[in-house]
Amino acid sequence: MLFLIPAYLSENSPVAYFAPAIREYILKTDYFFVENEKTARKVIKFFCPEKKQPDLKLYLLDKYSESADLAEARRLMKDGHDFGLLSEAGLPCIADPGNIMVKWCHENQIQVVPVNGPSSIILALISSGFNGQQFTFHGYLPIDKSEKKKKIQQLENAVQQSGYSQIFMETPYRNNQLVEDLMKFLNPSTSLCIAANINDPDREFIRTRSMKDWQKEKPELHKIPAVFVLGK
Repeated sequence: MLFLIPAYLSENSPVAYFAPAIREYILKTDYFFVENEKTARKVIKFFCPEKKQPDLKLYLLDKYSESADLAEARRLMKDGHDFGLLSEAGLPCIADPGNIMVKWCHENQIQVVPVNGPSSIILALISSGFNGQQFTFHGYLPIDKSEKKKKIQQLENAVQQSGYSQIFMETPYRNNQLVEDLMKFLNPSTSLCIAANINDPDREFIRTRSMKDWQKEKPELHKIPAVFVLGK
């Protein structure tokens, strides 16, 4: 089996936020697909502090390449070994390369077991007050300034024309620059939700305001994980 195991969105999240099955599945296997070894070990320790870290075999997932390690992992799965799949944050396979292994499992008759857990994208949407019936997630916006301006204006037009909520994100160290660009390129009446430090009991920040109001109180988001939603 391949267990799709959610990670915490914040290290300060209470363990009670999560399904008991997470701990059960982590205890059940020593094999995991991960994006980052250090992060994965911290997540495993968070849920199962008694799990022996030296016993873990972690296989790095990279959406841009295949590796000999992945070939070895696939052989082990075909031989009957259970694996876990851990994202950097939240649910696997949303804004991360985990779908590579899920697709392979379906092609090779290996059972995929999703486990309930947090998604920063969905939590931001349901906290925004915007349309939750129709929405689009765009991932990261372009880095090039002119391309980014064009994309931001396209998202704004999509909200106005279709009513669909538009969800996107940025690398945390570029969040402040993204907010500056949103203030520069969006109409003052356009509504924006900023959801930062989601699931952190002490630092969670979720606000929906017009761009005119955001101009009066610009948040400090440098190196803070955040999701942005445009809507009406």
